[in-house]
Amino acid sequence: MTSALTARLADIAAQAEVSEATASRVLNGKPGVAAATRQRVLAAVDVLGYERPARARQRSAGLVGLVIPELTNPIFPAFAQVIEQSLAGYGFTPVLGTRMLGGATEDELVGQLVERDVSGIIFLSGLHADLTADPGRYVRLAERGVPFVLINGYNERISAPFVSPDDQAAAAMAVDHLRQLGHRRIGLAVGPERFVPTRRKVAGFTRAVGEAGIEPRIQHTLFTVEGGHAAAGALIDEGCTGIVCGSDLMALGAVRAARQRGLAVPHEVSVVGYDDSELNAFTDPPLTTVRQPVRAMANAAVHALLEPMGGSPMADTEFVFQPELVVRGSTAHAPGR
Repeated sequence: MTSALTARLADIAAQAEVSEATASRVLNGKPGVAAATRQRVLAAVDVLGYERPARARQRSAGLVGLVIPELTNPIFPAFAQVIEQSLAGYGFTPVLGTRMLGGATEDELVGQLVERDVSGIIFLSGLHADLTADPGRYVRLAERGVPFVLINGYNERISAPFVSPDDQAAAAMAVDHLRQLGHRRIGLAVGPERFVPTRRKVAGFTRAVGEAGIEPRIQHTLFTVEGGHAAAGALIDEGCTGIVCGSDLMALGAVRAARQRGLAVPHEVSVVGYDDSELNAFTDPPLTTVRQPVRAMANAAVHALLEPMGGSPMADTEFVFQPELVVRGSTAHAPGR
């Protein structure tokens, strides 16, 4: 091995925090290296700007479909990135299908994925979360022998693994945070009632404000900046000084609605989001939010899919993950406190 190659191997090993021997095994495509370690070494190669040697390019173990909503909401690309990274660690090649208004429907995307002979499919915030949608599409998919996992949504009529955040706990966390800051008029800006995550957030919110003797004020809208703006405007007009939002995009709309009314955030109106994009620390003000455990949920979904793809029966259960309140600058003590 030349001195240049030796130096390059040393750089890669240091970046990946592994031995040079381990880095060499990965770069030469040799077995005996854990999937997570192999992934770390390849990531180091990419970070340092080196080209991966042909021997290190793992042969695909098969295709796995990932069906997600539009990419404009940062939470969806965040999930997709972790899922794709996790799948790649096991040798699977992800195939991304994105549902967009006016574009391909979920059923059309599934049909295209099945035609490509995917080994399994992961659905993120799909029709399984919509209680008005026909769950029979998933029954038929299972009958075709295609394993699948469903993230963010639950339907007892579908026998499959579900991966969800505890939306009730998330809403209650946000309410408790605002209560501790002295807010007594607290509203919820949330998505359409037909979605399971919406209903769970409403249940958690209603219970939390009820325990505090606070009247529940709820506005249903779209999970968008514009939706948050409209819903928050109505809640502010009702006198709310604290607003819990069903997504971070809605929370940004709520901040805009407050400012259009000449109100300062957080000193006159406090806003809490939900999801936690990496960009939230850089918004104005930095957004207080309830963080979805994206990495843990995404990895759980991949592991739940690997089981039936390996021949085991498909699990019929819901894996529920605890969210985390992240306090930043968009919440403060209630006016006059």
